[in-house]
Amino acid sequence: MLMNNGLAFSPPMGWNSWNHFQCNINETLIKQTADAMASSGLSARGYKYINIDDCWGELTRDAQGNLVAKASAFPSGIKVLADYVHSKGLKLGIYSDAGTFTCSQTMPGSLGHEEQDAKTFASWGIDYLKYDNCFNTGTSPKERYPKMSEALLNSGRSIFFSLCEWGQEDPATWAGYIGNSWRTTGDIQDNWKSMTTIADQNDRWASYARPGSWNDPDMLEVGNGGMTREEYRSHFSIWALAKAPLLIGCDLRSMDKVTFELLSNKEVIAVNQDKLGIQGKKVKKDGPLSKKRVAVILWNRGSLPANITARWEDIGLHSSAIVNARDLWAHSTHSGVRKQLSALVDPHACKMYTLTKRKA
Repeated sequence: MLMNNGLAFSPPMGWNSWNHFQCNINETLIKQTADAMASSGLSARGYKYINIDDCWGELTRDAQGNLVAKASAFPSGIKVLADYVHSKGLKLGIYSDAGTFTCSQTMPGSLGHEEQDAKTFASWGIDYLKYDNCFNTGTSPKERYPKMSEALLNSGRSIFFSLCEWGQEDPATWAGYIGNSWRTTGDIQDNWKSMTTIADQNDRWASYARPGSWNDPDMLEVGNGGMTREEYRSHFSIWALAKAPLLIGCDLRSMDKVTFELLSNKEVIAVNQDKLGIQGKKVKKDGPLSKKRVAVILWNRGSLPANITARWEDIGLHSSAIVNARDLWAHSTHSGVRKQLSALVDPHACKMYTLTKRKA
């Protein structure tokens, strides 16, 4: 373990408020989201974190210098909310910033208040901190982020530390020593171009991911309406293979059946949560799994249907290998596949497989 807090042996799974709600959040929404996570069955699939993003606090600290929950939106306070979320078997995350203000400019950042704020979060029962990078006074994140890391470790509570410095100073090369995940990119948008661009940017850093510390290409947009079903399937599949945090970004209270089916695929989630913790990468795109299996995605990023082939030599298999190919979206198995795996893939769609070697 690099960040020695005993967390994140597999990538975190949960929900975050920002992609769908931005600043329009309150305690009722957070409670209803926790309810929906539990009642929908998503929590049973591994989604555990309910993460409050920006805009939860008052603009000024109290007389003792403590952060204060916004009275109009969180009148019961964060501790009561954490207790409610915990009662559902879930965990509560919160947001701050390694600067003088958060990105919305509606509340103070934690720069210079790291120890105090970490103790506040611990006293509230917080389980996860997303730590942003706005209004940062021009100081390197390599100076600002370790202070919060140390403060969290000294807070008396195990708190997942999610660095969000947008990949500016190649955090994959240094953040594994101080955090459990680090953003490798700018913010995702709910469209195909943004999603594919971010997938490519994140891919550069695949070799740095490992149990306890993960590359973070930003939260999921599945279910927000800006992409097609097949584009969302590709989005979810690539994030799973890349060992990215799987943080849902839609309104769980009103998600449709298609959204639920995409987000709840046990076989795809199992690739993300595989105990080896090795991030898949573009070969054409594969990743090793435990039990000597290999996960492969055939992804058509073009505008026409395409035959896509993964040859054994391209994905680390011996040319004589005979495999069973499990289709993780069709939930079917192709037995005795030799030399290569080919499929006709629709535009912007993908096929995802795990390959298990058979005895000859």
